[in-house]
Amino acid sequence: MRTRSRVRRRHGFTVVEVMIAALIIGAMSVWAVPAYLQTLQRLKIDNAILEIDLIQAQVNRFFDENGGFPESLAELETPVPPDPWGKEYQYLTPKSPGWKGKFRKDRFLVPLNSDFDLYSSGPDGESRPPLRPKVSWDDIIRANNGGYIGIASNF
Repeated sequence: MRTRSRVRRRHGFTVVEVMIAALIIGAMSVWAVPAYLQTLQRLKIDNAILEIDLIQAQVNRFFDENGGFPESLAELETPVPPDPWGKEYQYLTPKSPGWKGKFRKDRFLVPLNSDFDLYSSGPDGESRPPLRPKVSWDDIIRANNGGYIGIASNF
């Protein structure tokens, strides 16, 4: 008859092993989470740039077909979705009800466009007519009559 061995078999992890695994996961998340959030933000910016380009094409098509710009984005054939941060895109033309005779201006106070303004107020949802204040730096703008579409701080 065989005698039972007094050696116990291990089932599971020791506290030290679990703590080491937790430290490794924690260290990796310190690097991975900010990189992930930064990638998400960049994707939203890229999406806003693409949507502004598409809206601009619709506005220009409207101009070609009707001989003038629409008073609002609601007049376009295709409904305009909200920007990636859930806000409405801002559209301004001399025919717009909220237009007070001034287009948005760059940091040198030169108008961004001569035809119409189209922009997203960006991640913070805030914007000012000139691009000088910091709250406008994260706006996604259309400038140079469509020659530039991107982040206001890069313009």
